Amino acid sequence: MTMRSVSILGATGSIGTSTLDLIERDSDRFRVVALTAHRDVAGLAQAARRTNAELAVIGDASLYHALTAALAGTSTRVSAGEAALVEAAASGADWTMAAIVGIAGLRPAMAALEAGGTVALANKESLVSAGALMTGAAKAHAATLLPVDSEHNAVFQCFDHAAPGSIRKVTLTASGGPFRDWSLEAMRAATPAQAVRHPNWSMGAKISVDSATLMNKGLELIEAYHLFPLPADGFDAIIHPQSVVHALVDYVDGSVLAQLGTPDMRTPIAHSLAWPRRMPTPCRPLDLAAVGRLDFHAPDRERFPALGVALEVLSAGGARPAILNAANEVAVAAFLEGRIGFLDIVLIVRKVLDCYEPPAPSSLDDVFAIDAGARRAARAEMEIITA
Repeated sequence: MTMRSVSILGATGSIGTSTLDLIERDSDRFRVVALTAHRDVAGLAQAARRTNAELAVIGDASLYHALTAALAGTSTRVSAGEAALVEAAASGADWTMAAIVGIAGLRPAMAALEAGGTVALANKESLVSAGALMTGAAKAHAATLLPVDSEHNAVFQCFDHAAPGSIRKVTLTASGGPFRDWSLEAMRAATPAQAVRHPNWSMGAKISVDSATLMNKGLELIEAYHLFPLPADGFDAIIHPQSVVHALVDYVDGSVLAQLGTPDMRTPIAHSLAWPRRMPTPCRPLDLAAVGRLDFHAPDRERFPALGVALEVLSAGGARPAILNAANEVAVAAFLEGRIGFLDIVLIVRKVLDCYEPPAPSSLDDVFAIDAGARRAARAEMEIITA
């Protein structure tokens, strides 16, 4: 693999730190152009020092001077604020990791696509809210969009991109999260600490809660629709507690191809980082004899209604995916703050989808307007619930 210039948007989160781990293990092959973080000055400065990053950007503009002080004596340039994040994304790196959490990552991810090159997408919320706009930008600017979510990366590896007509179905696997065996009554009393305790993966708080509700899998089905050329009903999900099989691609001749691996995000990150080649990782090799068994069963739509809601949204299209994403972000944040119960998350999302019906977006400004409207509606619904 030849020298590759890289930027990491969201360098201090779980995906960003895993990406840095891989890059630092093979530092002679990578030149770090830009690293960004939202508020973690110490983590960003340490990463910039270790990698000799050319640019470090802190999203919170009030922390500019703190980051400048933390990087005193280095050659790393410092910048801050939302516009600076977009500029960093458009800096022309060969490969950009888009790992800023939530809708906040949309403008930087779009800027990276418009700059061409390769964009490794770990921000599913951007593709959910603005899928057609993002894939259109990738095509218009000859950018390569690579999926980093373990499930989508697995599909990417098994999907015959030259003959999509030979594929009848894509199935994403879900661990079922920490509450997969809990009753509805038990989930009603679930705490944020319990919800973020994922049984297989090490992830941030928001995505961990989404995994507990299965909303994460619903968002991933919408994301898959934009990444792979199949109709909306060509995507489904199945519960697989061991998280060894990450996705399955079902062909018209009856063949099913699956990608397997130990649950470690460095595997799909490495696949994207080295693509179209492969690179070694420190991930534990898969030992099927030690795993012993692989279990699968259909999701329980009564206990986990988020999956059904997301599939309805996928079929409806228009503005509804952006509404779903925004309402869910607000509800999850409120749950993590202890303001609403676990089962209230999907209840709020449903209510917002029922009461808010803007037209489909045709620009990023439209997406952000829909997002803002859905957030207002979600906050209004929360006031009713908590009154």
